[in-house]
Order: sequence, then structure tokens, then C-alpha cells
Amino acid sequence: MYRKQETVVSTDLPLVQELGTTLREWTQIWHKLYVSNKTTLFRNVQQMAYSLIEYRSQIVSGTLPNDDLVALKKKVTAKIDYGNRILGLDLVVRDEAGNTLDPERTSTVSLFRAHESASHSIDERIQEEKVKHLFLLCALSKYIYAGTRKINFVCNIGEDAELFMSLYDPDKSEFISENFLVRWGSTGMPKEIEKLNNLPALFTDLSSSDLIRQRLFLVCQIIRVGCMELKEGKKHTGGLRRPFGVAVMDITDIAHGNIDDECKQLIMSPLIPSRVIGENEPLVAVFNKVIATREVNHKGQGLFVTLKLLPGDVFQVQKHYPHFVDRTTAIVRKMGFPEIILPGYVRNDIYVTLLQGEFDRGKKKTPKNVEVIMSVLDEEGNPMEKAIFPGAGYEGITEYKSVIYYQVKQPCWNETVKVAIPIEDVCRCHLRLTFRHRSSQDCEDKSEKPFGMAFVRLMKSDGTTLPDGKHELIVYKVDVKKADDAKTYLTLPGSYVEVEEKERQMGKSFHHAGIIPITKDSFQIATLTCSTKLTQNVDLLGLLNWRSNTERLEEILQKLMEVEGGEIIKFLQDTLDALFNIMMETSEEETYDTLLFNALVFIISLIGDIKFQHFNPVLETYISKHFSATLAYQKLTKVLNYFVGHAEDSAHTERLYAALKAFKYLFHFIVQSRILYLRWVPLRNSLQEAILKYLPTIINDLQKVFDAVELSVQLAKFTESIPDFQMVRQKLGCLVKIVESNLFKLPDCRDVLLPLITDQLSGQLDDNSNKPDLEACVQLLSTVLDMLDCKDVGHYLACMTAILKQMEDAHYAQYISTFKTRQDIIDFLMETFIMFKNLMGNVFPPDWMIMNLHQMKVFLRAIDQYSDVLNKYFLDSAHFHLQLWNNYFHLIVAFLTHKSLQLESFSLEKRNKILNKYGDMRKSIGFKLRDMWNNLGQHKMKFIPAMVGPILEATLVPEPELRKATIPIFFDMMQCEHHFSTNHTFQKFENELITKLDQEVEGGRGDEQYKILLEKTPARIQSAIKVNFYKEKKREDIYIRYLYKLRDLHLDCENYTEAAYTLLLHAELLEWSDKPCAPHLIPWDGTQGWTQQELKERLFQEIMCNLDKGKMWEKAIEMAKQLVKLHENQMFDFIELSQLLKQQAQYYENIMHAMRPQPEYFAVGYYGQGFPSFLRNKMFIYRGKEYEWLEDFSLKLLKSQFPNAVKMTSTSPPGDNICNSPGQHIQCFTVKPVLNLSSQFKDKELPEQILNYYRTNEVEKFQYSRPFRKGEKDPDNEFATMWIERSTYITAYRFPGILKWFEVKSMSVEEISPLDNAIETMELANEKLSNLVQQQACDRSLPVHPLSMMLNGIVDPAVMGGFSNYEKAFFTEAYIKKNPDHLERIEVLKHLIALQVPLLDEGIRIHGEKSTEQLKPLHNRLDLRAKVEKLYGVITLVSLTDSTLKKGFVRDRLRVCSFWEEMFQI
Repeated sequence: MYRKQETVVSTDLPLVQELGTTLREWTQIWHKLYVSNKTTLFRNVQQMAYSLIEYRSQIVSGTLPNDDLVALKKKVTAKIDYGNRILGLDLVVRDEAGNTLDPERTSTVSLFRAHESASHSIDERIQEEKVKHLFLLCALSKYIYAGTRKINFVCNIGEDAELFMSLYDPDKSEFISENFLVRWGSTGMPKEIEKLNNLPALFTDLSSSDLIRQRLFLVCQIIRVGCMELKEGKKHTGGLRRPFGVAVMDITDIAHGNIDDECKQLIMSPLIPSRVIGENEPLVAVFNKVIATREVNHKGQGLFVTLKLLPGDVFQVQKHYPHFVDRTTAIVRKMGFPEIILPGYVRNDIYVTLLQGEFDRGKKKTPKNVEVIMSVLDEEGNPMEKAIFPGAGYEGITEYKSVIYYQVKQPCWNETVKVAIPIEDVCRCHLRLTFRHRSSQDCEDKSEKPFGMAFVRLMKSDGTTLPDGKHELIVYKVDVKKADDAKTYLTLPGSYVEVEEKERQMGKSFHHAGIIPITKDSFQIATLTCSTKLTQNVDLLGLLNWRSNTERLEEILQKLMEVEGGEIIKFLQDTLDALFNIMMETSEEETYDTLLFNALVFIISLIGDIKFQHFNPVLETYISKHFSATLAYQKLTKVLNYFVGHAEDSAHTERLYAALKAFKYLFHFIVQSRILYLRWVPLRNSLQEAILKYLPTIINDLQKVFDAVELSVQLAKFTESIPDFQMVRQKLGCLVKIVESNLFKLPDCRDVLLPLITDQLSGQLDDNSNKPDLEACVQLLSTVLDMLDCKDVGHYLACMTAILKQMEDAHYAQYISTFKTRQDIIDFLMETFIMFKNLMGNVFPPDWMIMNLHQMKVFLRAIDQYSDVLNKYFLDSAHFHLQLWNNYFHLIVAFLTHKSLQLESFSLEKRNKILNKYGDMRKSIGFKLRDMWNNLGQHKMKFIPAMVGPILEATLVPEPELRKATIPIFFDMMQCEHHFSTNHTFQKFENELITKLDQEVEGGRGDEQYKILLEKTPARIQSAIKVNFYKEKKREDIYIRYLYKLRDLHLDCENYTEAAYTLLLHAELLEWSDKPCAPHLIPWDGTQGWTQQELKERLFQEIMCNLDKGKMWEKAIEMAKQLVKLHENQMFDFIELSQLLKQQAQYYENIMHAMRPQPEYFAVGYYGQGFPSFLRNKMFIYRGKEYEWLEDFSLKLLKSQFPNAVKMTSTSPPGDNICNSPGQHIQCFTVKPVLNLSSQFKDKELPEQILNYYRTNEVEKFQYSRPFRKGEKDPDNEFATMWIERSTYITAYRFPGILKWFEVKSMSVEEISPLDNAIETMELANEKLSNLVQQQACDRSLPVHPLSMMLNGIVDPAVMGGFSNYEKAFFTEAYIKKNPDHLERIEVLKHLIALQVPLLDEGIRIHGEKSTEQLKPLHNRLDLRAKVEKLYGVITLVSLTDSTLKKGFVRDRLRVCSFWEEMFQI
């Protein structure tokens, strides 16, 4: 019984439903972006998703007025479409109301135009995003009051505070931005109550170079406004600005985008009391120290700020982040210009920094408490109201008072304010600075008067603005009445630079004889002008004011090319306007043409410089929107032609080269000027005809110099400038030449030119008043269609699709009946099938899902109609056409496998949407494929084996019903070949199927089942599976190819041993003979013409090299012996033989002396249904690498191959609950290989080096022992009840082999009694001890530490009690009486214990020779000798250095082992 699926129909608005679907789809992608660490896109999607959620809640609320709802819908759809594009999702086409278009109710052409329009709109939006600037939003959050309660220490005594926040570069010791000012009240809240919890600021104009500075800090200077000292009372002077502290925060990672935007505490570093440092230290110096130390005890004081990086200019930020930026947000500008200054950008700011001064104490005993008062006055001495801005966030002030440093002779302020006055007033304004001593006592302070005055003019006498940089001002006395009269002191020099200029002009020293005396004091300021109207360059100023100096015009133009590039770029529009104004107003003269041309080339070259290349859009905007010189083209072309004509003249070579570098924009100016001219002055017909005739001949050459799209735009503008009904034939002929040029071959250029061509054609063909030039129209249309060739042209495909959609069955039948002969039908169908195949998915962009599916649906119906034509006209033997049917089948397969129809690769939402609208078109076409194949009858054999590959492609499509329909075709092919072939086999089909299947799977084709079987298999295992498969199928060509793939995989992992065994499989296919190698036997990197013997010898050499690297010298010797026999008995190449014997000798040497770590072996079980079938509920044995332990191996296994698997903690076989669970469970533990000596070594005396090899190699049996208890636990002796469960595993192949792992084919379990366990333990201990003693005796250079540990562990066992436990457990009368059948085994155990004493004795003797001092404790504990010899007998061994001992010792040991084996057999 199948459960019926419920269909839930939502009652929400369609847009609300779309919002939900979009958010679900975005969420899946969002998660993938997080996993893949694509931070930027992740944040963008997050922000867009949050916005959509907010919009959805507003729509669902139902409270929005209709106008607001319509506006919100547009905003929602725009954001959805933009998000879909950047995430690579499908384009959604809508009507004007924002509703999704239904392709069933919309004409195909309208649907295509809607796709074009939507795609164009999104492209424009993306282009806008690319040119955005980056800005930093810094806002004091709503936690400022709760987070800065400690700052009330300032406010509790009734004093206000001012906080100045700015961006600072500590490496360059410069402020990047102006200040953001917050005035804090004495009550612990902002001075303005409306700013409580609402203190945002936007730091603007930050360029990419600002944000990638090595270090960037947000700094805050805190100024308290009150008394001189905090402890002073009412009788003391108030309103003094005194330094209090600083706060700094490193925002480098936020600016770089390395960390998320977050709320951080800005730690404040308060000034230390005067007895330590004093309040005299400048605030800038304090936060430099704080930045350097990075660790300050802030004692809980701090500010909370929220930092967020926002993209876009001010207007875009206000549009997209209205919750961040509103009318209350302070705009904090950069102290400098942004990266790009667009036309229309106006700014006029002068930043003044009070640097430092040195003041004479005069009659006072201590230095003065100097306060600087700054104001902006005009030439009459009238103050400019509110012209000074201490920081953004507040209106300007008329008078600014500096911070006061207490009793400092050389105060250093570093306070920056902004002076903003109208541009027209700058020329008559100046800064006045007065200096006053401030007393802490109010009564004394009132009597203090200013003791000095300084001033500086904002504009110099030559009309240029005050230069940027430091200015040493002259300090005048103010105890003279004239000191307050601006007209008087403005006649005097304001700075020492002005004094030097006067001395240069006068030619003698300047002696001040003015009414106002000069003091000995000094004072410095720094200025920075950020103005798009005020220049500090006299040469540029001369150009901008050229009308007042026309007699110097030639000099002005020459000087312009000496101006610094950055200054010109700031005034780009004004500079260009001035040049073209000169050009237009002197159009009758030729005096300045060359100078103007050179000046224009100079400016264009500046923008071509990499330093200013981002101003290219600014210049293009100027040309298209602001340029208006209609006669400029005459001047520019004339000078250019002159330079070209005199190219050989060395005097003009450099100028011509510069002009060619600037040719792109020169040509833009020329074309734009000509277009403007044509709008006002009609050309004579003859000249127009000449241009139309000869302009296309230079298009290909112009394309090499100019941007192709821009050239197309200019050509379109030129053509449109000619009236519609004039020179029609010439105009259409010009368009024919343009279509034939290389320009029309570029898709982006066609997007510009095709609308022009269709407009001109439609204008001619729809003209009823005039007789159209049909011949010229036909020629243009045919040229266009010929050039397009139906490729990548959406307009024509949309038209064709629209026609096919309208056709009924009768229309198809009637159209076919119009063909006169069968050959005409064949030609039509052949072209149609090829055209359909080429058009599917190759015209419309991939994200045009609706258009692509609509096209496929229409093509499906057409193919169905053409299928009937094939059956009707070309199925009988007389008229069967093989190529036609072949094209038809290939078209069906191409349709069936087209990527736009592979539903499994889409998200669930997209899949359901397609199924509901179009169904699964693959099933329909697949059933048609089956039916048409069955209709072939006796013709089927003609398609075998050619159609095996295409049909295989169809069967790999992961659709169950489709597979049921198409897979039987394979069996039909087998039957056909078996029936019709002479030898009644299906060899052709089998070979083709194997070959094509191999290619398809290697190419990544196949559904989830294929992936489980092949892709999720580790690459080495996958290759091994294919190796075995192709070997069984006797496909040696593919077999060898996969052998070498497997070898390469092993070498990449440094598995040299396995790589050697893999190559050995290839060598086994070859003979030691002179037979030539078949081509398939030679590897891809081999040489043709080899004999089998040559190739086999080469393979043996490579195998031996890999075995040597893998330290498998025994196997290498075996291979070398075959080569020795070959060269000694057959080839008689004794030179090569000698080399082989040397190589073989080296292998023997390595066996005996080289270090060779023994690999560990691991048993790995894969349990659970989550594993692929070849792993599921199976166990494998792995061969580890050198020094690879269980922890490392299991971690690598879980992390790299099965990250979702659960590691089992038990080594017991799992139950059915785990084996049948849907998850993945991995069991991993170490197993011990079982020694398997060959017959040649049986009962032989072997050195340990040889035995060690066979202990871990040439093995296929492995054991794992797990202890368990039987019976009650004996508290005095645990060994009495300790049994061992021993599992034995036998693998399918012997290790080492072509893989690092092999499957366990059989497994057995046995139980080992406590007595047998004790015998094994003693035997292993004796064996290990004898190995160590023998190694030390043979090689005295070995370290003694392993032997020390072994001896100490036996002589003085600290944990398990040694063999005394065996005495308590097995040697008692009670045990022997209870287990009389164990008596012989007990004797074996006693013999093993007795054997240990002489081994210990010899080991201690050797150990003593190497380390006498460390041996003494061991000798002192040898009292167990007497006990052991008394109870278990005496075994005497000669010194192990004697070779006879080694033989006797080994014999003795083997005798014990043989006795134990016989006991087991009994």
C-alpha cells in the first residue's frame, strides 16, 4: 500500500510564497558558504536574508498602505534577483507588478525580452556594486551608559567632558579622519538628551589603501571641561579644557575583513597623576604609548562601540542601511580625498592643526598655562560666524579654545579643527590666534589678558591657497592697541616664510619696523586643504583663470604640463573645461592648437598611469555627460595628422608616441565632438556618403586600438545621427560592412549593433510613405543571418521557438507534404536534428531556467512529430537511411542528458517547481527512444556497436523509470549480435560496452549508486577493483592502464613496496623472449619497438628500485636473481652482471645492518548500512607505515575518508543493532601477524635480522588476544582466572601486495587457559630478551637503554609481580591435585623460568661492560638466581659472543618451543 501524498496549498500572497522558497534555498547555500569559509559572500547572503525576513514580516502584517506595498514589492524582487545572480541561481522573470511570468500565458518572444531586460537590470546592479567605495561605520552603541559608568569619576564632581574620536595610523603617526565629537555632561549622559543611546557616526571616503594599512586604530581623546585641578572648588576658574585621558582600539582585523563585525570594549587609559607622569604629557604621546604597550590596566573604565564595515558611498549606504545611517548620523570625513573624485564632487575644507609652541615665562616664576584661541576673520576684522568645526556631530563655532597644559614651557597640542567657509570668502579671510595665560584662581584669571597674537592668510597674494604642511608663525605682542586692528597687522608678515619671500624680492634682509612688536615666542601650526575649487599650485591656477591673463596663455599651457598629477586629477573637470574653452574661443586661430593638444595628451596620460587608473570612469563620464566642445574634433585631428605626417622628424617622435598612448580617449573626444557638431550643423550629402563608404574599411584597425564595445557604441551613435530618410542605401551598405567586420563576431558588440540594425530594417520595411530599398534591406538581412549562423542569437531562437509552439499536428503534416522528394525530407530532417542538438543549452544563459525549459518543451514536441515522419518514410528496407536515424538517436540522447533536465542536481525547491510545471521530460523522450529502437527490426544490427555508447549515456541518467525503459536495449543488442553474427557471440557489444563504461565512469558520470560504488572508494582501491575486473575480462590494454594508475597513486603516497608489487603484475604478462611487444603491453611512457625481454628487464629494474626504497631487500634479491640468471646464462652481459651482483650484495648488507622498523598491522571493521556495499559489515587488515601507531592511523582514517563515522570503543564483534543501523561505525585495533617461515628456514638457525623480516612480511594470518575471566576472581592472584580469547584472521591476499589493505576472508576464535597464557607470556619474554642480548653481543655500538629497561623489568617487576604469580597460581599442590593433566605443561613453564636466569646473567654481563655504575643495582638484586636454580634446575650457557653459544642457545630455545608445540598437539 502506498500512502497518498498531501498537497498543501498556501493562502499567502505569491510574493510571500516566493520569499519563503527563496530563503529556504539561500539557507542551504549559506551553510555551504560557511563550511567552505567564503566569508565575504557568506556575510552578503546573511545581510540579504535578514532584509528579506524583515520585508516579509512587513508584507504579511497587512498594515502597509498600497503605495508602500508596491514600493516594497519592487525592493523585494530586486533583492531576490540580485541575490540569485551572485549565488548562481536561476533568473526569475516578472511583469511590471513584480509577479512571476507564466510561460504558458506569455508569448515566447515576450518571455525572451523579459529575460533580457531582467538580466540587463541585474548586470547594471552588479556593475554598481563593483565601483562602490568602502566606508567604515563607527557608532557608539546603546550600551554606552551602562558600559562606561566608571567615566562618571569625571562627571561626579560636576565637570563636563568632550570625546574626540578619529582613525589613526600609528606607523605613520598620522590621523586619517577628522574628529567625531561627543559632548558628555557632568551627569554621566550626553549633553543633548536626544543623543542618549543614539550617537552614530559614518567615517567616509576611506579608500582600499586606507583599509589595508598595516595597522589601523580607533582612538579617542578625552578632554574635561572645568577647573585646572579636579579637586578645586567654586573659587577656581572654570570652563578650562584640560586633558584627561585617551582610549584606543585596534580595528585592523575589522578593516581587513578578517573578523566579524562585533561589539567591542574600547579600553580607556586614564592619565596617571602628576607625581608620576603629570598632565603635561600630550594626549597623542599618551595613546602612542598605550598602542605600543598594548596592555594597560584600565581598571574597568572604557567605552563601548559597535564597528561595522559598510560598502558604498554615502547615498548607497543611506539607501541600503537606513537603520544604521539616518539624519542623526554624523558624517566624519577623511582628511584627504577619496580614491575617485567624480564630476560634481564639491568640497572646500581646510584642516588646521595646532602643533606646538615655546613661550617665555616673562615675570612669572613658572611657565605659563597657555590657552590658544583661534578664530576666522575677514580683512575688516569681522569674525566669520560658525566657521570652525572641532568635530563632526555639532554645528560650527566662531571661536575655538585649545587644551591647557599646566605650567609647560613648550606645550604640544596636536589639536585639529576644520575651517569651512564659502569659496568666495577664502580670498579675504585669515586665521587669528591669540595666546593667553590661564590662572587656576578665578579672580586672577579675569585680570589676565592675551600676551601674544599670530595670524596666517588662507590665500596667498598670487591667488593660491595656503600650502599644506607646517607653518612657523610670528608671534606679535598684543599690549598695543593696533594689535586688534586687522587692517594694521595684515600689512605685516604672518610667518617666517613670508619674511624669506620678502627678503628674496627686496634683495636684502628684512627688518621689522612695524607698529606691533614681535615677541621671542614661537608657534607652529599645520594646514591641509581638501578643496575641489581651491588650488595651491600657481600654474594650475593660471589655467583656471586664463581669461584674466590671455597674454600669458602660451606660458600657462606650457607650465600646466609641469603641475603635479594629483593636483590636476583633483580639478580634472575644471581643467578640461578650461582647455576646451580656450580651444573654442580661439577656434579661428592656430596659435595654441599644438599646446592644447599636448596638454590634453598630458592629462589623458596621467589617467593612464597606474596611480590614477581608477579615474578612467571619471574621464568617460566627463566625455559622455559634460563635454560640449563641438569644434574640438577639427583642432585635435589637425594636430594629430600633423604629428603622423612628420613621424620621421625626431622632434615630434616623443609627442607622437605620447599621443598614441592616449589615442583611446583622444578618439573618444573626437567622436563625441563630431556627434555634437552633427546635431547642429548638417553635413553635405557628398561628405556623408564618403564617410559611410570609407568608415567601415578602418573598423578592424580601430578595433586594435579602442575598446570593441565602445567603438560599437560610437559607430551606432554616428549612424543614428544621419536622418532616417537620407542616403538609405549608403547607410544600409555601411551596416553591411560593419556586420562583415570582426567587430560583429563579438557577442558584446552584437548586443550594441543588432538593435541598431533591426531598428533600421524595421524603419525601412514599415515605411509606407516612401518606397523602401528592398534590395539593400535583403542584402543586410541576409548578411546578418549568414554571420550569425544561428549560433548564440537569442532573438532568432526565440522567434523559431515561438513558431514551433504555435504549430499543431496538422501544421507539421502539411509542411512535410510540401517537400517534393524524399531527399528533400532527408535534407530538412538532417539539418533540423543537427540544429536542434547545437541549439539546446548553447544559446540562452544557464540561469535562464524558464526560457531553457520552455525551449526544451517545444523541441520535445517537435521531435515527437519528426519521429512519426521517420517511421512513415524511412523505416522500410528500400528507403532506410542510416545516417538520418543515427542523427536522430544522437539528438534524443543529447536531449535526455542535457544538464537543464537533470533534476537530481537541483535543490528540492527547484526540482518540485520544474516537475509541477513541465514534468520529467527525460521519461517522455526515453520512452520514445525505446519505441523507436524496437521499430528498427532487422536494421538494429547496423547500430551495433556504434550506438552502445549513446545508449549507455542514457542509462546512466539516474531516473528509475527511464532505466527500466532503456536498459533492456542492451539485452536486445546482445541478442541481435548473437543471432546475426557468424560465430554467434556478442564480442563487439561486450568490448564496446566495457570501453564506454570505463570512459563514462572515469568522467564522473553515474548516479548515487555509481558514486557509492566508485567515487567514494579510495582511489587506490578503485583502481585495484578495475585491475581485477579487466584482468578477468582479458582486456590487457585497460588492465595495464589501471595498473599504472594504481602505481602512480602509490608513489604519490610513498607506498614504494605496493608500487613495486603493482608493477610486478605487468611484468608477469611478459616473457623472457625476443618477441616484440604488442602496443597495448607498452606503458604510456614507454618506447615503441621494445621486445618483451627488454621491457620486462626495465620493469624489474624499476621494481627493484621501489623495493629498495620500501626496504624490502629480500624481495629485491629474488628479482635480482632472475636478472643474474638472465645475464649469466643467456645474454652473457658480464658488465651488467657485475653491477647486479654488487647491487645484490648491497641488499644482503642492508638486511644485516640497516635499520628497518617493523610495520604495525591494524584490523578495521566497517559496520552499519551507511557504508558502501563493498565495505559494509566487513573487516579488513591494514598494513601501516613506518612508525605509524594506532592513534595516528585511526585519526587519519576517520578524518580523511569517513568524517561522519563513529569510532567504536569495544573490540568485541558488534551486534545486529549496529550492523543494521543507518549510520557508520568503525572498529579499529592492532593485530599481530603470525610468523610463516618457508620450508627452507624450517628448523634452521636464523639471525634475528632475517627472522624480523618474516615476522611482518609474507604473512596472511593475524591474531588479536582479548583477556577475560572465568570463575570467581582470586584477590591474591588474578592470573589463576585470566583467560585469553584469541581471534585469528586470514586475509584474501598475502602482505605486502598491491594494496595497503586486504579483506578478511575467514576468522576463527579460540580460548587460551591461564596456564597456557603463562607459558606463552614467558616464552615471549625469553624470546624478546634473547633477541636483545644477541643484538648487543653482535653489535656493541647499539644503545644500551632497551636492554636496561628489559633487564630491570624482569629482575625487579614493579607492577605484575613477575613469575612469582605463576608460582602462586600453578605450582601449588592444590592446583596440581585439581588439574593432574596440566602437570606436563607446568614442567614446561618451570623450564622457561629456569631458562630466563642464564639469559639475564648474560644480559647483565654485557650491560655491565657498557655501563658499570648503572649495573650495580641490578647485580644487587640477583638473589633470585639461587631460588630459581633450586626449584627449577640449572641451565648453563656459554658467552653469547661465542658462535657455539648462539647455536646452542637457539637449539635450546627451539627445543622448548617444539616441546610446547607437541604438548598442544597432545
